[in-house]
Amino acid sequence: MPRSLPYRRAAAATLMAALLAGCATVGPNYAGAPDAAPQSAARGTFLRADGLATATAPSARWWESLGDPVLNQLVDAALTDAPSIAAANARVAQSRATLAANRTAALPTISTSFAAPYINVPGNLLGEGSGRDEINAYNLGFDASWEIDLFGGTRRKIEASSARAQSLEAAAADARVTLSAEVARAYVGLRARQSMKALQQRQVEIDQNLVALAKQRFAAGTIPRQPLNAAEAQASASEADLARSEAEIAVMMDQIAVLTGKEPGALDSLLGAPVAVPLPPAQVAVGDPATLLRSRPDIRVAERQLAAANADIGARIADKFPKISFLGLLGLGGQDIGDVFDPGNLVGIALPQIKWNLFDGGRAERQVEVAKGTYAEAEANYRNAVLRALQDAEGSLARFGGQRIALGKALDAETSARRNVDLQRQRLAAGSIGKSDALDAERQALQLAMASSAARAELTTSFIAVEKALGLGWQSADADK
Repeated sequence: MPRSLPYRRAAAATLMAALLAGCATVGPNYAGAPDAAPQSAARGTFLRADGLATATAPSARWWESLGDPVLNQLVDAALTDAPSIAAANARVAQSRATLAANRTAALPTISTSFAAPYINVPGNLLGEGSGRDEINAYNLGFDASWEIDLFGGTRRKIEASSARAQSLEAAAADARVTLSAEVARAYVGLRARQSMKALQQRQVEIDQNLVALAKQRFAAGTIPRQPLNAAEAQASASEADLARSEAEIAVMMDQIAVLTGKEPGALDSLLGAPVAVPLPPAQVAVGDPATLLRSRPDIRVAERQLAAANADIGARIADKFPKISFLGLLGLGGQDIGDVFDPGNLVGIALPQIKWNLFDGGRAERQVEVAKGTYAEAEANYRNAVLRALQDAEGSLARFGGQRIALGKALDAETSARRNVDLQRQRLAAGSIGKSDALDAERQALQLAMASSAARAELTTSFIAVEKALGLGWQSADADK
């Protein structure tokens, strides 16, 4: 009989080991996202890329290819100091802390306590005496609890939490992609408006000269009032355009300042001097659709949310099975402080517990169906993210190719107009035309110069759209080295 207790303990330990070894993780294992665009991936090239777009892997720091040091400085400052990036990074830190906390759910919980109550009661309350009784008690206790993850419910919850943390990391990367493109687009808009302002200033001068000539002719009686009114209206319109450009320049400088995490006006000295709109390189590396699908953070967000939804199914299935937990208590103590160090006063309690909802009205099964429905929605969202990313890339490449042609034609038109200005000046010097005819030719050339300046800005803006569509701008500075 005395040997029966060790045998029972050994049998219990063997049973526990068998239970733990047989722990299963219920629910479907994540097999990856579905192939949402098999034809694009197999083709290996973009449909709308022209001959100047190469399949070379693009650079993460794409803005450096524009060759503008000020733009490089602004983008780096934005990626470091912008509040939107700080907020995204804070969300990532929160998700990592949550994940670390969730991982502790699989570990035992151990706590300790010490109590030293003093009791003073009437003597006849505890016995037959009189007066008062004083009692000192000391107790040192330990307790531990542990729920065995027998069917993997906790593991599935950790898996889902990990996927959601990775989703937030991808969302932070997507914020970097968006911000770098916004800074570059605002910078190009500023430089385009500054270039336009210089042309508009010259246009105002021409229009004022045309008004002066019209006034002279009207005073001489060689023209009626109508041409003078038209010249004055044209001059007023040009002055209004110039005023709008000056206001837009101030607005754009403030926009860039805020994008980089600074107060409005902080970048006026850096951005105030006009600089030409930077142009994209002659050859643009765009990679291929497979590279796009790997690079775009929004696709990664959708894929990680799909993985989390898959893990949630397993967690809900595990709720249908029994849960085994253990509670252990150890106590030492007595009426003397030394009793807390006496092993003879040790009191121990072990409490294994099994919980199983044998009947819940189908609630657990409905939760499984909800989780499966959430997974189906996440899968559809992933497919949509892939298709929209490809549409974004193909559309931006088509616009970029079209803008290249448009800029070329605009420059041709401007060159022809400039030649006409030179001819008109020669004719003016020869006395074959009046000064107003030469000014009209120069004004027409200015209009075409404005059109080519706008086309230049639109080309660079379309290049920025291509880089954003490719999902670039979120890797670290060392990613390309």
